[in-house]
Amino acid sequence: MTQPATFRRVRDHRPRLLDLFSCAGGAGTGYRRAGFAVDGCDVADRPNCPFPYHRGDALAYLAHLISTGEIRRYALVHASPPCQHGCALTVGTNASQGWGRAHVDLVAPTRELLDATGLPYVIEQPNGRAAIRKDLTLCGEMFGLGVIRHRNFELGGWSVRQPAHLRHRGRVRGYRHGQYFDGPYVAAYGNGGGKPSIRELQAAMGITWTDVREKLTEVIPPAYTEFIGRAFLAQTTLGVAA
Repeated sequence: MTQPATFRRVRDHRPRLLDLFSCAGGAGTGYRRAGFAVDGCDVADRPNCPFPYHRGDALAYLAHLISTGEIRRYALVHASPPCQHGCALTVGTNASQGWGRAHVDLVAPTRELLDATGLPYVIEQPNGRAAIRKDLTLCGEMFGLGVIRHRNFELGGWSVRQPAHLRHRGRVRGYRHGQYFDGPYVAAYGNGGGKPSIRELQAAMGITWTDVREKLTEVIPPAYTEFIGRAFLAQTTLGVAA
């Protein structure tokens, strides 16, 4: 069994954030840009993760931090539980291939543990999830990005005003039902159907630290969580955002 990570202590006056299910590090990177020191946790090996992380089950690790009191070193917790169960893609396009609803729904147990921390938190999920409370919805167009990538965020113990959802400038580039459409956005998922190159994906989402397509198609743009992190810090006396 993997032992909980002991993160190296350094003199750092930034508020600390725990990024659960940190994956390729998109969310954590945004929070770092906002002014947080970030620790991650993910079950998979993430050699290119741009911040320190514990490799292991995120919920087991969070339970450990709660039981030991170590969770109190964090000011905010972010969680991006796996989204395959019940997401629009899984129950729609992929359902025809027998993939729909074969995945475990981790949103409810994640929320239960986050409530037990007593800390403010963020749960991130894509469109199509019925299990998440949509306190905030963000879109790439809000940040001038080359992807649409709608994401919903449940905010526990705090709130932020919903920014205006700007009208999309056009279509997502690629094939739809055998017909090719051009547009200002790239499709940040899959491989075929006129999908973008690695460099196009990196540029569209503002990501430079990984060139692995699978990770790029999973990650959320750091601009989203930078916005959330700055909004949180503006409401607190924890520190000044970078």
